Amino acid sequence: MAILYVGIDLAKNVFAVHGVDESGKPALLRPSVSRARLRELIAGLPPCTVAMEACTGAHHWARLFAVHGHTVRLIAPKFVTPYRMSGARGKTDAADAAAICEAVQRPNMRFVPGKSEQQQSQLMVHRARQGYVQARTACINRIRGLLAEFGHVLALKADTVRRQAAGLREHRSALSRCARSSWSWGDASSPIRTTRPYVLLRPNV
Repeated sequence: MAILYVGIDLAKNVFAVHGVDESGKPALLRPSVSRARLRELIAGLPPCTVAMEACTGAHHWARLFAVHGHTVRLIAPKFVTPYRMSGARGKTDAADAAAICEAVQRPNMRFVPGKSEQQQSQLMVHRARQGYVQARTACINRIRGLLAEFGHVLALKADTVRRQAAGLREHRSALSRCARSSWSWGDASSPIRTTRPYVLLRPNV
């Protein structure tokens, strides 16, 4: 019988593949497939439904498998967990692949839409910016905390912190020589005005 559903447990280098036929019986059991051979294995199958958890690399593999005529379904990991037969204690790559294969057959299963390369590129920009914003916020809070130890409490705004912290460095009585010489301060065009993480203070070492 032809394979109708295939579940793949994604990883970085070694993948687990579980396929079933129209009767629901396992017809393809590959608990260990290398990254180099995964595409070849799936490409050699007749068109079927290939399911994966929506995790790192899932959209990339989805695009590759779709080229070979397969219908690709991505499932949120939280919807796969109830179908793992061995439970949490028996969590293995093979068990996860079997659970994915079982989950994709459920009539009311909700799937994650696949993303194109353009969509992922745009998402990458947003995620990178979010990381820069978080790094900037952490840097500002670290500066405010360090200067508070010397009795200098700064406001929350980035521009205010940059201006007031730079002003404290110019006044020798505000900070000790060791504290002032430990950092070099950004100029008026400091990236703290944008979202980059290497802002305001940079160690001299």
